[in-house]
Amino acid sequence: MAINYPNGKKFSPPKDKPVSQKKRDVSFSNRGKTLEDELNETNTYYLQRGLAVIHKKPVPVQIVRVEYPSRSAAVIREAYFQAPSTTDYNGIWQGRYIDFEAKETEIRTSFPLKNIHEHQVHHMADILRHGGLAFLIIRFSSLDRYFVLPFEVLETYWKRMAAGGRKSMTIDEIEESSIEVKPGAFPRIDYLSVLDQLKQ
Repeated sequence: MAINYPNGKKFSPPKDKPVSQKKRDVSFSNRGKTLEDELNETNTYYLQRGLAVIHKKPVPVQIVRVEYPSRSAAVIREAYFQAPSTTDYNGIWQGRYIDFEAKETEIRTSFPLKNIHEHQVHHMADILRHGGLAFLIIRFSSLDRYFVLPFEVLETYWKRMAAGGRKSMTIDEIEESSIEVKPGAFPRIDYLSVLDQLKQ
């Protein structure tokens, strides 16, 4: 396969240095995927088996300037967010509307609440008020642990922070007030298996 620079010049590796093939770590516990990748795969699994219809929400972006360096290529040069996004995913499961935000952290001992925005908290409160299910899926990447955190729990700790309290949830608080989902193969993050415990 030929590789070219953007200006069309052909790339050729230096002759004195062989091109090294970096060995990829494909172990089960570290596949190099983000939480979003894992959830997208999980949602495809659910859709293909008729279990739920859940999709990642597109980010509302307005494109203002596009350049066409060639007939077959377009490059976006300027774009703006039209409005604050709400949450990452939404859909329907067993006749119930679900809406959730996916967050990951490398911190081992706590989850920073600054990762959630105030408008997202208001949005999830609205979902709950209208009978839907709202929650967070949190991945502690360094621990390879996944938690489904009900919105009601998040709201409690959000109010604590707003009142001048701690700006994060400790891992102990998360273990006590959320449901841990063990990663598997198919699907990777089977969060639907715990949603019955969130139903009002």
